[in-house]
Amino acid sequence: MIRVALAQMNQVVGDIDGNMGRILETLECAATEGAQLVVTPELAVPGYPPEDLLLKPEFLHANRHALEQIAAATGDVLTIVGFVDEGRDRLYNAAAICQHGRVMSVYRKHLLPNYGVFDEFRYFEQGRGHTLVDTPDGIIGVCVCEDAWSNSGPVTSQGDAGAQIIVNINASPFHKNKLEERTEMLAERARRARASIVYVNTVGGQDELVFDGGSLVIDPDGEVVARWPQFTEHFGVVEVPLGEAGHRHHPSIRRLSTTLPALTVPPPQALLAEPSSSDEEIYEALRLALHDYVIKNGFRAVVVGLSGGIDSTLTAALAVDAVGPNNVLGVLMPSMFTSQSSLDDARTVAGNLAIETKTVAITETYEDYVSALDTSFDKHEPGLAEENIQARIRGNLLMAISNRYGHLVLATGNKSEMACGYSTLYGDMAGGFAVLKDVLKTEVYALCRWRNKQGEVIPESVLTKAPSAELRAGQQDEDSLGPYAELDEILEGYIEQNLPVEDIIAAGHERAVVERVMTLVDRAEYKRRQAPPGPKVTTKAFGRDRRLPITNRWRPGRSDLPARSVGEAVET
Repeated sequence: MIRVALAQMNQVVGDIDGNMGRILETLECAATEGAQLVVTPELAVPGYPPEDLLLKPEFLHANRHALEQIAAATGDVLTIVGFVDEGRDRLYNAAAICQHGRVMSVYRKHLLPNYGVFDEFRYFEQGRGHTLVDTPDGIIGVCVCEDAWSNSGPVTSQGDAGAQIIVNINASPFHKNKLEERTEMLAERARRARASIVYVNTVGGQDELVFDGGSLVIDPDGEVVARWPQFTEHFGVVEVPLGEAGHRHHPSIRRLSTTLPALTVPPPQALLAEPSSSDEEIYEALRLALHDYVIKNGFRAVVVGLSGGIDSTLTAALAVDAVGPNNVLGVLMPSMFTSQSSLDDARTVAGNLAIETKTVAITETYEDYVSALDTSFDKHEPGLAEENIQARIRGNLLMAISNRYGHLVLATGNKSEMACGYSTLYGDMAGGFAVLKDVLKTEVYALCRWRNKQGEVIPESVLTKAPSAELRAGQQDEDSLGPYAELDEILEGYIEQNLPVEDIIAAGHERAVVERVMTLVDRAEYKRRQAPPGPKVTTKAFGRDRRLPITNRWRPGRSDLPARSVGEAVET
């Protein structure tokens, strides 16, 4: 056994001094609790992902200086620290092996992900070689994140060469069911390498990414020995069993000999946190992403336009859970089309959440806009332009409040709406953060019901009434989009699974409906490019994962119309 401290940390990109301070605190805790080895996440010094900060020489210098200070603070406890390494005008995503006040060796990440949200080939070179740390207590290997995902990668090589425990440091972004996927993968790697795996992940929100933590220790039989909770920082110590040391010669492996501190305190009780349910992990991912976006960017509070609808209600609930009711302002902006029941629901939600509200009626402002248009242009029947004016008035009011008080405006649109362009540029799309951007409408309902189980704050009337933007008399969302249950199934197939039209039709949907939804999605790309950032919780988040050209006439297997003309109105 080797006693290992897993430091599941919420680092801040670019806050090198702050990140260093948190790592130094971790070293003190590890020594106090009798750890022999302490492990921090991937790129724990600069934060992950640093993106084009890596192109700034002063940033790289600060990163290296911080590592040297961390190494100088190490004593007998072996310490693994994620940082950016430099060599011959090249950069490496690396893990420093530190002890006795110095950096003893550096492992450079071999496998660089360049798919989905990852863009590591833009910045890093692939590493070569391995370092095994030989101690009287056991043999330790080290690798970084993606290195564990290949069945024939560094984990296997190190296990075959004698590693009994393999440390894998990570900054692995969250998406639905990711913890289960990781656990199964690591169990397979552990069994193949005949070694225990210590998997340490970062936690926290970073722009549109959220890292869920969920750090693990898996023994050589593939069994979970310890699991840290998701979506929260956690430091703990666990005794890690040794695997069967392999003896295969590997020419690129360097051997480093050292001793570990003697065990002077009783063994710790291993934490085995229960995995979150599907709805819980999505809700907690959104909450953490919103909290960190607000706090890390220096905002004092947030403002939400409260319509009495399901999306603004869930957004307000998430905001309260993320930053507290005293830091959330709800704004009611009724027009002549707003129903009394919607106003009542909005006020009930605000009361249940204990947030401050303001009411700013927009009817007179809207009439002034319409009058100005009628004076300047030919008179016509009210239509899409008039509907969008209402949304834009509301967006302007929220942004004015943001300018006056410094509150961050939270856009309330969901993924189903964003996908189909059922949103108004500079209206309901206005804001600094769109917390539901990657959440389908049917999932919004599921999250509301989950939240109510933790303490009922969302009225049943909000959950049961037909969704409506209330921009004209009698308007209902599903008149334009069709039933959300069907819409979301088609969107899931087209966006998440990237299925061709025939496969989606074969799943039980009419061709005309499928082709119409696909056309709406394709034509709305220009809107999504102008949407505020929002947290990724699926495998195909708009912007981070799914990147398509705005100018695009590719329509495989479909009989829909040619691309629209430039002047055709598509907004709702």
